[in-house]
Amino acid sequence: MSPLKHVVFDIVGTLVSFEAYFSRINQTIGSKLRSHTITAQTFGYTWMTAAELEFTFLSVSSRHRQYTHVLSAVFYRTLFMLGVSSPRNEFTDAERDACIAGYSQLELRPGVAECLETLRAGGFTVWALTTGDPTRVLGYFANGGIEFPRENFITCDTSGVAKPALASYKPALDKFADEDQKWFAAAHMWDVSAAVKTGFRGAYCAIYEQDACKSIFPEEMEVMADDLVTMAQRIVEASNQ
Repeated sequence: MSPLKHVVFDIVGTLVSFEAYFSRINQTIGSKLRSHTITAQTFGYTWMTAAELEFTFLSVSSRHRQYTHVLSAVFYRTLFMLGVSSPRNEFTDAERDACIAGYSQLELRPGVAECLETLRAGGFTVWALTTGDPTRVLGYFANGGIEFPRENFITCDTSGVAKPALASYKPALDKFADEDQKWFAAAHMWDVSAAVKTGFRGAYCAIYEQDACKSIFPEEMEVMADDLVTMAQRIVEASNQ
């Protein structure tokens, strides 16, 4: 039997954009934020990044929590760190929850369908490895009219070890034979570079971060591209060499 080809995707930030989340923040608390010279995207990115930091710290100290729980917890702290002196006097739990609800309305990036079709046509089985809740993340595909097999979806919540801890990639690697081609594709360099250290071949898309910051991520990327479709095409080409 010939070796099989597999590609594992990060989902949120890679195949799914954050625009709906930023838009919901703007609709809900945009005017309040602007009174402090804070844009919705500035707050959304900072809030999300602060939550990812605490989420990771909890995970590496064996206190794993679902990401949305952490996002809720650091809402007021993030506002304070951005210069809102008394955030609980100005913002409400209801507004926080409405903003978080926007996280469930994220949309697939342009080109996702063609990206996945290109890979499957090239002989790849497509997988997902995410820190997100399975129901929420699979909903992004359903809302975008794309069917993603539940059996090919792996969540870090199952193991209680979050990316990019190297052990978090093991549940995916364990599904593949040693001789199989194993690719990891992401728009987060911290994610795909860690996957490469565990044995994956790396494919990075700059659609989200724009700057790969290679000076701090020296791991080899066999594929780098500015958009998802080009990344998929280059993975297929590299796999045939």
